[in-house]
Amino acid sequence: MISTEILSQFNLFNGLSEALLKEIAAMSKEVSYKNDEFVFREGETAENLHLLVKGSVALRVKLTSRPESVTVSFISTPFQSFGWSGVVPPFHYTSSAQCDEDSEMLTIPSAAFMKLLEQNPEAGFKVMQRITVIIADRLRNSHQALLKTI
Repeated sequence: MISTEILSQFNLFNGLSEALLKEIAAMSKEVSYKNDEFVFREGETAENLHLLVKGSVALRVKLTSRPESVTVSFISTPFQSFGWSGVVPPFHYTSSAQCDEDSEMLTIPSAAFMKLLEQNPEAGFKVMQRITVIIADRLRNSHQALLKTI
């Protein structure tokens, strides 16, 4: 089982109660991916939130003007979160996540996670504030990456 100690290292869960971390741990799953393996692909239904424990993941988007995908961000520091589309309507991934090396992560099923946050609105507010920071950061990174392709 995933420990609350590991979860508490993620900024996303900073300040949440031990009881809430236990509930998140109970619904979380440990997953390993090989180098070049996709965690998810752009446009797929987003059913999970992903948390990097070890490794490196590139976030890439397809451009209609180019045959290759453009890397807009790297998730390479342990305890970073990605796949925020799992908790934000319309629940479709806005990029593809492909491992740049063998990686270990946690996945949290979005529906159960959102239900837990709804039942704990104060904690839910904190988590969703942190999700907006992640979205803003990815938007800035995407903007910069796309400007470099012009």
